[in-house]
Amino acid sequence: MNLTLKIWRQKGANDKGKIVDYPITEVSPDMSFLEMLDVLNQELIEKGEEPVAFDHDCREGICGSCSMFVNGQAHGPDSMVTVCQLHMRSFKDGDTIFIEPWRATAFPVIKDLIVDRSAFDRIQQAGGFISVNTSGNTQDANAIPIDKHDADTAFDAATCIGCGACVASCKNSSAMLFVSAKVSQFALLPQGKVEATDRVLNMVKQMDDEGFGNCTNTGACEVECPKGISLENIARMNREYLSASLKG
Repeated sequence: MNLTLKIWRQKGANDKGKIVDYPITEVSPDMSFLEMLDVLNQELIEKGEEPVAFDHDCREGICGSCSMFVNGQAHGPDSMVTVCQLHMRSFKDGDTIFIEPWRATAFPVIKDLIVDRSAFDRIQQAGGFISVNTSGNTQDANAIPIDKHDADTAFDAATCIGCGACVASCKNSSAMLFVSAKVSQFALLPQGKVEATDRVLNMVKQMDDEGFGNCTNTGACEVECPKGISLENIARMNREYLSASLKG
């Protein structure tokens, strides 16, 4: 396939960015989207030009690093996949493809398609953990009975990879789906009860401090989430927050 790529180029956080056109030829439909970008970068390097900076790690759809907009959609036109799992057979010969970074105040652009998502790390650090007795008198986790429905729901919440598609897709740049998934993951399990009150209060406070917007129940976050994290988690987090606020 022969394609025209329109890619956001920005040298640094304080520089003005712009869309730059890059024609690319002989693209195999079996390539992943990131492999196609690798080919483009190799061509740019051979020409003595600056390659396009984009983030990636495992390329197995479980790390969330490859976050970007493809033709205005988070992670591209396919559903329930990350960019690294998007294949070029999703496009047609002669297509023009727009590739841009996430757009959110809390996700400032570092360079080209790479944004700083460390705000998510700070939210996690504010409460996304449990206390574990390491004194030598620890309890075997498998000895704690957990309702099957609760265990399954907690696992579903735990599949969140923190890619930021929910924030990028939300008209308010809300991080509620991400935070609620992390709160739900522990709220549903007995191991998470010790910090339950402080956890939700601290994580929501950190979310607000980072500059994320408010949730208005549009639902775009769930639609664009590559792991299908449910909006039910937001309702659960709201209940946890109300309960914690009353206790405080």
